[in-house]
Amino acid sequence: MSQNKKTPTLEDKIEELSNKMDRLRIAEYIELNKNPKRLIFMNFAIGIARGIGMGIGFTLLSGLVIALLAYILRSWVNLPFIGKLIADLIEIIETYR
Repeated sequence: MSQNKKTPTLEDKIEELSNKMDRLRIAEYIELNKNPKRLIFMNFAIGIARGIGMGIGFTLLSGLVIALLAYILRSWVNLPFIGKLIADLIEIIETYR
């Protein structure tokens, strides 16, 4: 069996390292760190976007949970035992007013 693999040279290793650094976008990161005003602005803009996204997501999730609970409770009120229990609770509350 003959192995056709050649031993990696220093140039091959440097080329591989250069390709990895290009994929990691290190040059762009270093440029961003050289300009503190741009770095602060980028972090601020990203924070605003995350906050808005979380607000929208929380609103949608809360609405979904409330709608689901309303649907479940509406079906439970139709059950005789739970409906009677809720009616009794309402009656007790009304007598103490």
